[in-house]
Amino acid sequence: MCGVCGFASSQFDKAGLDRMVDTMVHRGPDDRGVAYFGTAGLGFRRLSILDLQGGHQPMSGEDQNVVTVTNGEIYNYRPLRQALEAQGHVFRSDSDAEVVPHLYEQGGIDYVVQQLRGMFAVAVWDGRANTMHLVRDHFGIKPMYYTAGPQGLFFASDIRSLLASGRVSASVNSNALWHYLTFQYVPDPQTMFSGIWKLPAGHYLSWRGHHVELTRYWTLSYDPDPHLTLPELAEAIHDALKDSVARHMMSDVPRGAYLSSGIDSSAVVAFLRQHQTLDTFSIGFGQNHGEIDELGFARETAQILDTRHHEVVVGAEEYRDLLPQIIAAQEDPVADPSAPALYFLAREARRHVTVVLSGEGADELFAGYPIYAEPSALRLFDYLPERLRWAVGQAARALPTQMKGRGFLLRGSQRLEERYLGNAKIFNEEEKAKLLPWLPAQNPDPYWTVTAPHYQTTAALDPVSRMQIIDGHTWLPGDILMKADKMSMAHSLELRVPFLDVEVFQLAARIPPAFKVGRGTTKIALREAMARELPPAIQQRPKLGFPIPIRHWLKDQLRDFSHEMLSAANLPHFDQRAVQSLLNAPPSSVFNHDRKVWTLLVFSLWHQHFMGPQSVDLGREGARIDYGATPS
Repeated sequence: MCGVCGFASSQFDKAGLDRMVDTMVHRGPDDRGVAYFGTAGLGFRRLSILDLQGGHQPMSGEDQNVVTVTNGEIYNYRPLRQALEAQGHVFRSDSDAEVVPHLYEQGGIDYVVQQLRGMFAVAVWDGRANTMHLVRDHFGIKPMYYTAGPQGLFFASDIRSLLASGRVSASVNSNALWHYLTFQYVPDPQTMFSGIWKLPAGHYLSWRGHHVELTRYWTLSYDPDPHLTLPELAEAIHDALKDSVARHMMSDVPRGAYLSSGIDSSAVVAFLRQHQTLDTFSIGFGQNHGEIDELGFARETAQILDTRHHEVVVGAEEYRDLLPQIIAAQEDPVADPSAPALYFLAREARRHVTVVLSGEGADELFAGYPIYAEPSALRLFDYLPERLRWAVGQAARALPTQMKGRGFLLRGSQRLEERYLGNAKIFNEEEKAKLLPWLPAQNPDPYWTVTAPHYQTTAALDPVSRMQIIDGHTWLPGDILMKADKMSMAHSLELRVPFLDVEVFQLAARIPPAFKVGRGTTKIALREAMARELPPAIQQRPKLGFPIPIRHWLKDQLRDFSHEMLSAANLPHFDQRAVQSLLNAPPSSVFNHDRKVWTLLVFSLWHQHFMGPQSVDLGREGARIDYGATPS
């Protein structure tokens, strides 16, 4: 795990690249490297995982005009290396990253992306062609940010690194803010910072002649096969996941795993335990206020699988005190209440190991979210004529907000494309207009522009597969993987996600609807695949998620803090009447009340950190910037 950065510009200097590199010390505290090529440069921070003595980057192959930096892990690097050596390539280390420059020499950027299996963000400088290529992995596990314009191309694994370059200023992207209030994160390719973009998952960027060209090299798509039986699917999924976990074990440093109550992390731990003794890590939140105690279930699983188990218990006060620091580490605001939980979990894990494996991605691949059962529950509405369906919706809107069944009628009256935007829908368009009355005049993109392109290309698929595609393109990279990367890297911890492997996905993409959701459960095919590895109590346990008592904390321990942070002084640009109306409303009378308050609170903390006048300490090497500075 590392941090990469660089530039292609005739107006940049070595001091600027040094600032960019040093800002990312948390991503790689073990080593740093820089290389300059006249009008271009590459920077690198290393967290040593493989080939601890070697592996220094930037790297080149035989052709010194091709230089690369790679963040992440290439899990199939050994067979790639053997094939390259057979073709005459000579390697100087045992680092997985060294295959990248040799692959490029062998066949160019398209050949590189066709060969890699893993999680990665790669930069390739081709001095002969005067071209910089940036690559992001298939699912968006590793981040890659960039800014481009007349001054050139600048890129980095962290937004703070780009800000440290001095070539882009910190200002709010109002269009991204509009989307954030809907989704609780900023959907790719935008960020909350004007002029800073995320390279989308499964894409590479080429910069030549002051021109950006984006190319999609892989598409997340589903093609269910109705002829597959559950037993043959289960067998294939079992073997593919077992192989993926084994590949994800590669490291020369201690490994561990996150362990929650569900089947996803339990499956990963079960396969890991076949190879090694194992440290596992779980988190809880003190008084659970009636939420399900996930710690107890995780402890039971750890005992069954015989791991060295570690528990973290976080209270409201510690959660509140570290929240500003946690939001700063996110860089782009993510108002998922479980994100801070991952911060505390990673802090504990780093005390024992350098690498952890986790279960992210299983819900998107195998249909694990309870919301995926909704199409079946609403099927009767599919038989209504369009006009009658519309009339049902109009009648439902006239019902009292808290009337039982109102939400069911509202959702049933809408087509899938209208009602499903992913796992979170916080504020609707009318509510956003009240909070930001000035913003609609700027004609921000409506929320449906994020999901519409994916719906348009999947009209022939079943509803559950379409929902998975929406989540795979939006929720997965924008929320799940964003918080996983940022919260682990805040503690220099490498997090790996064996479910998000292209070969595992190829099987998941073929699962027919009947083996996804039904019979009162989710992830039917995955549960069947793990029947021989896990006892029924674990294999059939329902998804709990992170049962964080945010609702109770906002009414009690976090009440004064949230009210202060949502004041006019700390939440500029928002209409205070709308904000105070939300704060003062009884939680029981407003749908999703706590999540709305939390979304505003996270933005307020983000804004205070990145848009305030104060200088911010960025790391152990003392790099400091003024986020309000104008680029030179």
